[in-house]
Amino acid sequence: MKEYLVFILLASCMLLITCRSGKDTGFAGEMVEFSPYKDNPVFTGSDSGKWDEHIRERGFILYDEGKFRLWYTGYRDEGTRYLGYALSGDGIKWDRYSDKPLFDQKWTEDMFVMKNEGTYYMYAEGLNDVAHLLTSADGISWQEQGDLIMISSRGDTIPGPYGTPSVIIEDGKWYLFYERNDNGIWVAGTTDKRTWINISDEPVLKKGPGKYDSGAVAANQVIKYRGKYYMYYHGSSDPDWDKPGAASIWTSNVAVSADLIHWEKYPGNPIVEGDHSSPIMVVADSEYRLYTMHPDVRLYLPR
Repeated sequence: MKEYLVFILLASCMLLITCRSGKDTGFAGEMVEFSPYKDNPVFTGSDSGKWDEHIRERGFILYDEGKFRLWYTGYRDEGTRYLGYALSGDGIKWDRYSDKPLFDQKWTEDMFVMKNEGTYYMYAEGLNDVAHLLTSADGISWQEQGDLIMISSRGDTIPGPYGTPSVIIEDGKWYLFYERNDNGIWVAGTTDKRTWINISDEPVLKKGPGKYDSGAVAANQVIKYRGKYYMYYHGSSDPDWDKPGAASIWTSNVAVSADLIHWEKYPGNPIVEGDHSSPIMVVADSEYRLYTMHPDVRLYLPR
């Protein structure tokens, strides 16, 4: 009961930030204008017959201790999704760490990775799009911490699915952005990194009104740049994207916010051409570069 009251208090406090204006947003050119690298893609599925014959969804790249580190989802046919890992010195040429999955104890895809106070945190989708948490001391050996517990602002437990998890830490508070069947993007807060309470039970980013994301939206990453928050998200114009046989095109898009609650979509969305989605921004020695992660890994450089 005490923990529940703490969560409710936290949610109430974070609701106060909705009183701030969502205006004065604007978009920095280096955050939204990119040119594709000439030799894309830079990373793909492996040889036929291997466990990572195909890669999919959001992989994640961190520039960490002078290396580009890529965690990705590998699979064969429509089987279980497993966690793979690759390294690069320049973010272009990649070497797989192993010919086996890095973690195979649980369905793991669409992952977000962050390093905080010496610990690596991975929020990823599990089976049936229920997000779970893994932790690691080195980014290689991962320990499962269990499925996330989602609670509404009223205190009700939210059933799955809740996927495409993405976290940002601001002023010591952890914020989780997630989707439900790609019907919208919600934000929640936590005190223990596994149990999350909605700041609002309404999505902070909805589908449309543009056609490019009128059928689906999901957040991949939220970063802070020059005092504003940039959400890199993917979208589709196909409302039946999850139906068997659907051949949907997924786009890479950006929205900006002054307070993590009120978001304005970039009028130039999509920010890259074609069916290349799950965008993330990687900062390497003050250089900003964009990668898309689905259906392969592609690099885009600021114009």
